[in-house]
Amino acid sequence: MSTVALKRISKRFAIFTFIFVLLFSSSAMTLAGPYAEISESAARISETLVNDYGVNSLQYALLYDNKIILQGTAGRFNKRNSLPVTDSSIYGIGSTSKMFTTVAVMLLLDQGKLDLDKPVTFYMPDFVMADERYKEITVRMLLNHSSGLMGSRYTNGGLFNDPNTFNHDTLLTALEGQRLKADPGAYSVYCNDGFSLAELIVERVSGLTFSEFIRENITKPLGLSNTLTPQDDFDRGLMARTFARGDETPPETLNLIGSGGIYSTASELCLFSQIFMDNPGNSTAKELLSPAAKEALMEKEYLQGVWPDQKDSLFGFGLGWDSVDLYPFNHYEIQALAKGGDTSFYHSSLIVLPEQNMAFAVVMSGGSSMYGELMGLSLLQQALLATGKIDSILLLDDEKTSEADSMPAELTSYAGLYKNNSLIKEIRIKPNGTLTITALTQQDLAEETFIYQSSGEFVNGDKSKRLSFVEEENGETYLCIVGILSLLGLEQQAIITVYDSVKTLPNPVDLKLQQAWDKRSGIYYIVSEMRTSQCYYNLAASTMEIYTNESLPGYFGTYKIADISCATQDAQIPVMDGRDNDFLSFTTEDGKEYLSNSSSTLISENSIPDIDAGVDIICTIQQNGYALWYSVGKGDAGKTMTVNLPPNGAFAVYDSSDCIYFSTVVGNQSVILPAEGKIVFIGDLPGTRFYVTID
Repeated sequence: MSTVALKRISKRFAIFTFIFVLLFSSSAMTLAGPYAEISESAARISETLVNDYGVNSLQYALLYDNKIILQGTAGRFNKRNSLPVTDSSIYGIGSTSKMFTTVAVMLLLDQGKLDLDKPVTFYMPDFVMADERYKEITVRMLLNHSSGLMGSRYTNGGLFNDPNTFNHDTLLTALEGQRLKADPGAYSVYCNDGFSLAELIVERVSGLTFSEFIRENITKPLGLSNTLTPQDDFDRGLMARTFARGDETPPETLNLIGSGGIYSTASELCLFSQIFMDNPGNSTAKELLSPAAKEALMEKEYLQGVWPDQKDSLFGFGLGWDSVDLYPFNHYEIQALAKGGDTSFYHSSLIVLPEQNMAFAVVMSGGSSMYGELMGLSLLQQALLATGKIDSILLLDDEKTSEADSMPAELTSYAGLYKNNSLIKEIRIKPNGTLTITALTQQDLAEETFIYQSSGEFVNGDKSKRLSFVEEENGETYLCIVGILSLLGLEQQAIITVYDSVKTLPNPVDLKLQQAWDKRSGIYYIVSEMRTSQCYYNLAASTMEIYTNESLPGYFGTYKIADISCATQDAQIPVMDGRDNDFLSFTTEDGKEYLSNSSSTLISENSIPDIDAGVDIICTIQQNGYALWYSVGKGDAGKTMTVNLPPNGAFAVYDSSDCIYFSTVVGNQSVILPAEGKIVFIGDLPGTRFYVTID
């Protein structure tokens, strides 16, 4: 490979170079023989994730030839640590749910009821958008992320212990007003809304609800009794607890089921993965999909459009899969399929080696799916070694692969502005080969420096990132990054190859328009979520802080100003950094300024009044249904607020940094108001009244 060198190590596994203290109980299957060292390694990694990486609890399993050869748990099940995490504890699996949606579509394909390359409108004539190109979107494009849809509509999707189907029921109406960000099929970029549409297609074609279809056609035949959806009736007490700031939260219900709302266990994910294997040993799993469908699921769909010329990466989209040629297994000439999932509270990773009839799954409360994927990369390689399928393990070599070199003068032309949907940055390139990156929209980010190398790339000081510039056939110039991901104690490094950002030009606007947007700089507070929404339990999730920048005229944060009321994100970037393009639209109602995007409506901080202290305060949800925000006046900090809470209402209180109280989570209590604080009252219906006393 051109960017990093690989070295082989002996059959003895790498030894940790750190010492950890066991803070939480853990359990693992007691193994002897060829799997004993793998079991020890899994236990070490699990405890490291719990102790050092913010994981509250986890559960893992490794399957080989129809048998779970390794499984275990770590962490705390609940706040008091009075219950154990078991192998049957249930976790949300986030976007790993997309593989259930993908299998559902392929089952309908095998039944002759669906064609991947027919337009979505063939199955849903009521699917329309404000962009004629929507008629070109096929079912395949939903599954390989190339539909051109804006990205993700999260409206009332992530709730606490509430199976409300609002997001599902209103998706088509919401898409009616949206345009596409790219031609359908032009490139693959991660898109949740594509799988939410696929969920609807499964329902239309089958005549069942999505949860019914999954249950009758996948989980029941495979005997997956703990693989469920928020619409299923089961004991929520079996779910591994989730936490925020140390508090135990109510059960998470992510009602974007087809894109991220399924619950499962590590062992059941492994059993589910047998669907994709050549000879799993489970006849039901082996025969669930036709050989043609299995083969289609392993195709490199990402090659159908613009994509980095990668040799190694964690990303390489197939139908549903994040990767169908996962590094480092591609170096063993072993195909590996991978899917990860993240919600606000749960995380999961699933890696399947179809030809080896082997799979690894991990589910977590807290943490990140990337942690689970690194764990899987390590343990699966060890399992391949133990079963004689490889003769040694590959590790990245951190030795120098190239030296600083004279830079061709023409490379200075790549200097300029580059953007993705979370950051706009300026790249400067000196004739001596020094490249610097300065963040313009996140000024707390440190400047990065790279030096030109004989390999033809710019490399940072610790050689964890390699940069190059690519002029693609679509006319865009991309900053390509090959990054090495390494976390202490996880026994594995990984490579990610992405188009990080696209070159762009300044967006000059006239002075009067610029000044109008300058006045809008500040914080906006969400008003359109229901009372059970997770958003209100996190200040960052319930607000948007967005500003203009003197050094970046014509932009409002990362949004390109279009006119007096609208701004858009228009970066066209495959893989991950161009996901979830968005728009902003401003309106004024009753003298208050509101901001709307693809998911939410928010109110300007400048339109939020102070709450009056005293007794007999009545706060009433108006006809628009918006939540009511108030600021805590300077003289009211330290006073106690008591609320007569209606059955269909909730309220939350925030200090200057985060939520300190949310009635949906902890129940109705009196609250001492913080300095520089905010209060929000949320009602599910117009006319909902909150009777408040502050004294």
